Amino acid sequence: MKSDVKDQKLAEKGRLRIEWAAKDMPVLRGIKARFMKEKPLKGIRLAACLHVTTETANLMDTLAAGGAQVHLCASNPLSTQDDVAASLVKHFKIPTFAIKGEDNKTYYKHMGQCLSLMPNMTMDDGADLVSTVHKEKAGLIKNMLGGTEETTTGVIRLKAMAADGVLKYPIIAVNDAYTKYLFDNRYGTGQSTLDGVIRATNRLIAGSILVVCGYGWCGKGVAMRAKGMGARVVVTEVDPLRALEAVLDGFAVMPLEEVAAQADMFITVTGDINVISERSFKKMKDGAIIANSGHFNVEIDIPALKKLSKSTRQIRDFVEEHTLRNGNRVYLLGEGRLINLAAAEGHPSQVMDMSFANQALSAEYMAKNYKKLDKKVYPVPCAIDQEIARLKLAGMGIKIDKLTAEQKKYLQSWEMGT
Repeated sequence: MKSDVKDQKLAEKGRLRIEWAAKDMPVLRGIKARFMKEKPLKGIRLAACLHVTTETANLMDTLAAGGAQVHLCASNPLSTQDDVAASLVKHFKIPTFAIKGEDNKTYYKHMGQCLSLMPNMTMDDGADLVSTVHKEKAGLIKNMLGGTEETTTGVIRLKAMAADGVLKYPIIAVNDAYTKYLFDNRYGTGQSTLDGVIRATNRLIAGSILVVCGYGWCGKGVAMRAKGMGARVVVTEVDPLRALEAVLDGFAVMPLEEVAAQADMFITVTGDINVISERSFKKMKDGAIIANSGHFNVEIDIPALKKLSKSTRQIRDFVEEHTLRNGNRVYLLGEGRLINLAAAEGHPSQVMDMSFANQALSAEYMAKNYKKLDKKVYPVPCAIDQEIARLKLAGMGIKIDKLTAEQKKYLQSWEMGT
């Protein structure tokens, strides 16, 4: 079986960690049990480009249990857990092409190896796989049934492709499911981002001035968790509605240029390019820490930072010290890539249970309904969202009320008033 991982000797460690994650993924476990019986993905060749983590391994196992033939590559050069990649190959027999720290050339080589499966379905995190298919592997499109997309950045790219009329097969936007973004983006990103920052720096969050660039669901989570750890949180935004929401949530809101000279830490979560630029670098105080938790490493203008630096050195794992020409030192974490996966382990399993349940059920939905779908981006069907929430509550041992017949009738009627 052709694969490319760092070291097969790491496989046993990876297997134990995958098992540990599975313990906290009851929704996905239930889906796997049904998939094993029904085989809804039989005949599907699925190429997945995702962060190669313990949770992803459990998703790949579920898809394979459903009858799919699966190949996996990394969706970020620094997010791979090498022991997990080794275990996927040895214990799960899933061809995997991912090595933590791989350069861009290897990253895209692995994507090509993943696509050697000649897939008829894609599962993406950031839309690099779909983009590669459309730009370089157009011959694969004729056999493509559809795909799914995991993250905000990828959904934005795919909707742009659909708007331009260049998207050649239907995609389900897993990111836009309530059971994904309300929990994964907020609680998952909030906790795992600060986990990554702390592991990389061992700095105290309490008392620090921490700037969160962007107040979408990921930004809300980071700001909330940082506040809970005692940081003095400042939010920067370009959207007046989100800025207003941040103010009413109790955060200071101001332009980045105004807070740049005061802040101890900066975390970008916008999905846009060059959010922290040369102007901000020049104003930062000595010792400022910069991290990114948006999907790509473009939110921080790294070329501009290098241009301003008279020297650069690796002072800790995942910490680059840039000494600027004005003498101030600025610390870039994780090469500007996803700090929660570069320096930590990504989102907790309890959160990814819902996100990857959406992936599994959306793949099943696509396999059954692709003939009815146009070449555009679709939301996760409401019934799937509701079912995942129900299963998650059940897995947590929580019960909720049900509407009575009288209450249902009232909600459906326009005639009954006060």
